[in-house]
Amino acid sequence: MKKWMLLPRIVVMEQDAICDTANVLNELKLTGDGLIVCGKHTCAFGRQIEGLIENEYPAEVLVVGGATMEEVERVASYARDKSFIVAVGGGKTIDIAKIASSTANLPFISVPTAASHDGIASMRASIRFREGTQSIEAQTPLAIIADTKIMAQAPHRLLAAGCGDIISNYTAVKDWELARKLRGEEFSEYAAALSLMSTEIILNSATQIKPNLEDSVRLVVKALVSSSVAMSIAGSSRPASGSEHKFSHALDAIAPKPALHGEQCGVGTIMMAYLHGGDWERIRQALQSIGAPVDARGLGVEDQCIIQALLRAKDVRPERYTILGEGLTKKAAQELAKVTMVIE
Repeated sequence: MKKWMLLPRIVVMEQDAICDTANVLNELKLTGDGLIVCGKHTCAFGRQIEGLIENEYPAEVLVVGGATMEEVERVASYARDKSFIVAVGGGKTIDIAKIASSTANLPFISVPTAASHDGIASMRASIRFREGTQSIEAQTPLAIIADTKIMAQAPHRLLAAGCGDIISNYTAVKDWELARKLRGEEFSEYAAALSLMSTEIILNSATQIKPNLEDSVRLVVKALVSSSVAMSIAGSSRPASGSEHKFSHALDAIAPKPALHGEQCGVGTIMMAYLHGGDWERIRQALQSIGAPVDARGLGVEDQCIIQALLRAKDVRPERYTILGEGLTKKAAQELAKVTMVIE
């Protein structure tokens, strides 16, 4: 099967970038009516975009809830008579619109209000099913409009989670390299190098990433976009999703109240880096400096949830080979979590 390298055509990243929305739509040569999808906390920005583009692009604003297939189907239904979809909000809102736009075969514009994970620019989307959260293929946004002023006002926890998602590329690439060596899996040196470069930028700049700073937002958004481009080059999520993501998805299904995706991936990266013989302590320190969780307490989950997620992680996307192989024993999982200080 042929692989298409799909990349965003336009990335606008600056203060008040939201005001350029109509110009971006013009540059993309879009016509017709639009559907603006937003969350309940970001509907004000959705209404703002509606007003900014109304003279050239009549649009309807639709507020969505949780990232479920029911919401995806609802958005796709509203989009039947539209020409494009603009998603304004966090990861869940963008993921819903991304899948719905793919289903409806419509152009999709991403307007993130927080830099919480690489879904703002990637062709993957996380959606909740009965059996838990799963990552599925959707489509890459045609354009990304990142308003640094808006994103800097978002809770710092979201930015820190985005950093956790980028740092997780460290073990994702190591898992990918392992799969190439042991399973003969196709591997892209270019995609891996770009993915790791994004991780190194965040690790090296950890002490500079602070709340409410637009410079911090720019740094993280650039890394998130680079991570997404790495996935497009690879034609899969391999450069940015490995054993640490399996752990996060398993924890989603186990914990009564899971933490943010990037937060869980960050903690997972600490443990998986240890298994790979990598510098897990540097990763832990960087996450701490940024203000991201590094243990069960920081994630707000019980120690036992961590152990159970480690045991069940092998069952998440079993076709994707990682350092977890056939899985861990309970004793090994407990020792892993303790030695990396994820549990007491």
